[in-house]
Amino acid sequence: MINCSDAVKQLWEYLDGAMAESDRRAIEEHLDVCKRCCGEAEFAEELRGFLADHASDELPADARIQLTTFLDEL
Repeated sequence: MINCSDAVKQLWEYLDGAMAESDRRAIEEHLDVCKRCCGEAEFAEELRGFLADHASDELPADARIQLTTFLDEL
């Protein structure tokens, strides 16, 4: 099973469906047992929905990296 740090680093790829099946399963197994990471995943999904509903332009190419870095620092 993966640890919290790895789960959070891969969270956006997971939510985007942009990862291998084995990696997706590892994230899901972790989220099933970790309340903290599950909460972060729920927040990320809500944030993504909010941005999709309210953004008028595409995000810069490095936005995912910047947001992931910001969340890691929390």
